[in-house]
Amino acid sequence: MQRKIMVVTAAYGHDAVRSAGGQAAMLPIIAAAGADGVEIRREMFTPAELQTLPALASAIQSSGLQACYSAPEALFMADGSLNPLLPALLQEATTLRALWLKVSLGHFRHTESFNTLRDWLASSAMKLVVENDQTSCGRLPPMQRFNAACHMQKLPVQLTFDMGNWLWVGDTPEAAAEQLAPSVGYIHVKAAVPHHDSYRAVPPDEADARWLALLNQLPIDVPRGIEFPLEGADLAAVTRRYVELLRKE
Repeated sequence: MQRKIMVVTAAYGHDAVRSAGGQAAMLPIIAAAGADGVEIRREMFTPAELQTLPALASAIQSSGLQACYSAPEALFMADGSLNPLLPALLQEATTLRALWLKVSLGHFRHTESFNTLRDWLASSAMKLVVENDQTSCGRLPPMQRFNAACHMQKLPVQLTFDMGNWLWVGDTPEAAAEQLAPSVGYIHVKAAVPHHDSYRAVPPDEADARWLALLNQLPIDVPRGIEFPLEGADLAAVTRRYVELLRKE
């Protein structure tokens, strides 16, 4: 089995992507690196680019890549209600021909809106994965509560496990993996090192082996996304190095 490796466009840095001509400009680099797909970030679009999703979808397909779509939106609003933007985001993901839409959890409180969410997902036929973000909503207890509720209600939602974000919110990544691994459908791979009063993401081979032990706690058959900085004179070569590393480990 060959592991599926996705490259997050944000790994190249917002300014670098913008100066290169936008996220579409990164597709040849990602394809040349031998990756399987690209994670497109909604927050990196200009308003004009957001209107060209069909063209971007065609460019991704022509590059021989698959896509996933990440939106900087919470699934649940501050009052616990579903984010009303979700149907539009699911439609954007469908237009992009994405494999799934990724959002953060937000303020999950109860399951009263699960039937509505189930209907939205069924009508769009788009998969949804919910990520632990760098806010209090992305801590392990709320992620556990939501995951348990999804299982209880048989809601077809999986988790994106961001390996580094647990550190940002003061949780232990290994404990999170122990609790959540069976529900993980996508992994954001990054190592993190202390930086001032927080952390910063670094390539895994620039950190200790903790990242690899953590990765080995997670499912081996789900896609892995590169979300650590990719920098260098030859971006395709740099990207290829980590694509091959994550396929092997």
